[in-house]
Amino acid sequence: MSSTVAIVGGGIGGLAAAGFLHKAGLNVTVYEQAAELREVGAGVVVSPNAMRLLRRLGELDRFLGAAVPIETGWEFRRWQDGSVLSSEEMSRCEELYGESSYFIHRADLLETIRGAVPVELVHLDARCTGIDLRPDGAVLHFANGSHSAADVVIGADGVHSIIRGAVVTPGPAQYSGMCAFRALVPAEQAPMFARRPVHTLWLGPDHHLVHYPVSAGRKINIVAFAPARDFRDESWSTFATIEELAAEFRGWDPRLLELIAHAGRPGRWALVDRAPLTTWSKGRVTLLGDAAHAMFPFYAQGAAQAIEDSAALALCLAVHRDDPELALDVYQRVRMPRAGRIQQLSHSRKDINHLPDGPEQQRRDAELCKGDALVRSGWIYAYDAEDAARQALSKS
Repeated sequence: MSSTVAIVGGGIGGLAAAGFLHKAGLNVTVYEQAAELREVGAGVVVSPNAMRLLRRLGELDRFLGAAVPIETGWEFRRWQDGSVLSSEEMSRCEELYGESSYFIHRADLLETIRGAVPVELVHLDARCTGIDLRPDGAVLHFANGSHSAADVVIGADGVHSIIRGAVVTPGPAQYSGMCAFRALVPAEQAPMFARRPVHTLWLGPDHHLVHYPVSAGRKINIVAFAPARDFRDESWSTFATIEELAAEFRGWDPRLLELIAHAGRPGRWALVDRAPLTTWSKGRVTLLGDAAHAMFPFYAQGAAQAIEDSAALALCLAVHRDDPELALDVYQRVRMPRAGRIQQLSHSRKDINHLPDGPEQQRRDAELCKGDALVRSGWIYAYDAEDAARQALSKS
């Protein structure tokens, strides 16, 4: 294919797609609406299914310098006293799945991926406002009045995707009734228990809170979930106060409240629910990442699934260089079932994590202790998106 591939969106998914496509020798351009490449938010988990793909991009030096290996475990704790309900030894990931799991700040992950994309391929301050589909591709329109034609367009433009409207009939997001708070605490101000390389989830009535270290252990990432009440702002640029965050967890373990007390200016956003799409591709336009499968963050797989999308999509386009519509169809057929399954499982945790104290909560806590949870997660962690794409391509 000597034709052009345009990616709308320069976040983790968009840049990963650009990196894999460039490595495959395809002509790719990224259009990012911001004036600089940056990631808002805080921490992200990079599990083995994403790590093996990042390794293939060949840009791991920065990643390993900023990431924190998950060496000890993945703990669930009870809200009142911090008693451990269950623990997974994540240090076994390399033995079981060939790669370790890591914590990393989203900005550091973006920088890792950015290293695989030549700077001249990324156009900044290019806000896409519309798209016209054509039989041989599409034309993108931008806020500054310019336009650009491409033979293939990839919508990696997030939950409020402009490109999604060209693929499916836009439907309203459903209000989830939940909001999330995020914060970073300097490690020296955090209680010792929060500095451990452990993905810790505190479960309580109508709430749960996650914390783990990022930035080579210099900061502690906090993400907390609570009833949204009248708050419905989905933007990641809105903020709360420490007092508002602390009030949500009044009566919880004092150690957790000590951690919250150093949370600075917490971000706050409403979680909305989006049903899985019935198609990701139309003609020579397709979607990836949050534009295709926005999901609750309860399985810590949002970034990983975007990276999987990117690797699979690049392989499909590389194999079917002369038939991009077939490539996009194979891509969606291999990716939709898996991403949709994780999307739905993440949705189901909304109620499970927030059970009030009582018989259902006791059954949930008992279930957490049964079997080997890390082995049960093998279908997620052992997955190789490129191998799956190759198998699908062999049948196309």
